[in-house]
Amino acid sequence: RHAMEVTPEESSICKDFLDYVNGCHSEFHAVSQTENMLKKAGFVQISEKVDSDWSNLKPGGKYYFTRNQSSVMAFAVGGQYKPGNGFSMAGAHTDSPVLKIKPLSKTSGSGFLQVGIEPYGGGLWNTWFDRNLTVAGRAIVEGQKDGKTVYECKLVHIPRPILCIPNLAIHLNRNIYTEGFKYNKQTHLLPILATEILTGKPDEKSSGEHHTLLVDLLAKELKVSPDKIKDFDLGMCDTQPACIHGAKEEFISARGLDNLMMSFICTKSLIDSTENKQLDSEKQIRLVALFDNEEIGSRSQQGAASNMMSSVLKRINGDAKSYDSAIRKSFLISADMAHAVHPNYSSKHESNHRPMIHKGLVLKKNGNQRYATNAVTTFIIEQIAKTHKIPIQKFVVRNDMGCGSTIGPIISANTGVRTIDVGVPQFAMHSIREMCGVKDVLSSYKLIKNFFLEFSKIDESLKVDY
Repeated sequence: RHAMEVTPEESSICKDFLDYVNGCHSEFHAVSQTENMLKKAGFVQISEKVDSDWSNLKPGGKYYFTRNQSSVMAFAVGGQYKPGNGFSMAGAHTDSPVLKIKPLSKTSGSGFLQVGIEPYGGGLWNTWFDRNLTVAGRAIVEGQKDGKTVYECKLVHIPRPILCIPNLAIHLNRNIYTEGFKYNKQTHLLPILATEILTGKPDEKSSGEHHTLLVDLLAKELKVSPDKIKDFDLGMCDTQPACIHGAKEEFISARGLDNLMMSFICTKSLIDSTENKQLDSEKQIRLVALFDNEEIGSRSQQGAASNMMSSVLKRINGDAKSYDSAIRKSFLISADMAHAVHPNYSSKHESNHRPMIHKGLVLKKNGNQRYATNAVTTFIIEQIAKTHKIPIQKFVVRNDMGCGSTIGPIISANTGVRTIDVGVPQFAMHSIREMCGVKDVLSSYKLIKNFFLEFSKIDESLKVDY
């Protein structure tokens, strides 16, 4: 069998992804990185707070807005767009399982300063042990403007290792060989910040909610005095950068591939579909939505279960009378990473549905609607893939295993939009460091980009409901 090589085009888009993901230290940073991509491509920021921003949308215009700094939507108005024409959409999420800093995080034990954390999402928390960790997120900072006190939400990331969760030595935990690695999420996941020998014993009676040392580090990074930090949303993250690896340089290892990879691909696909007058003949709105809180069920003001999608579609469409018909003409690609068959655990996959790394985007289906895919939505994506000779794969979970879910069924049910669930195949989902193949990045990008370019024309030839 002829061996394939990694092409320059495949390497190029993967390096672009590395630049993106290495700046995504938290969900807030992921939105900031996405904003940078959009601004560079000429997208104009608008606000959910300003009604006039929505009444002045122009054919050929490119716009975006954020909610809570952790969700972002971007859209481009087709040159031939009219209210009621519908939306071509792709959606993903910005969050990943992390250890979040508690509101009262100051704790200590056996001569060590430690930080109270709360597990967010369903992480493989054993992978967080013995890693060089730090914190990232946003802080509310007091400042002055025109002689008045103002408060600003600023992103913060301490770019060096300051925390660690050491494992217990095998000599003190020999049962690990017979019982497996067991840990208590309340007591065993507390990271060490420093020793009392070098910092002094903390004053447990002081009013501070967090160790002074931690707040001082944040203040130094923000270039403010510690008393100006009024509150923060912080999570822990790994300090090891993402990289391309393997003997043939064919793999990507990074934090949060689920779902920063799909966030990057969707955003780049939208941006590139608007260049070189490619919007001129478009009749629809092309839109990408990156939501927060998917890992915990999406039920938040910035999650996919909020009013965000339906509210925005109504505002963009403008005309209430044509909104329902616009929805029936619309389509959503719910893009969330997929499970590649693991060579050491191949029995975990159903024999006829074993997605492989390097073999293309995975179309995910579940009869119990854990995924929103059906025959109609599959057909549309298959037609695009066939036309452009883009590889795709199909996945169904084993009957004796539970199936995960995505934003797809949530948005489809809340809006009535036809939806398909897809994802790049990967290993180690929800580990602190995940892995996928370089070839799937380019092929998935090409498929979603061509979806934006061609969906409205394909849909005109498809008859389902009359």
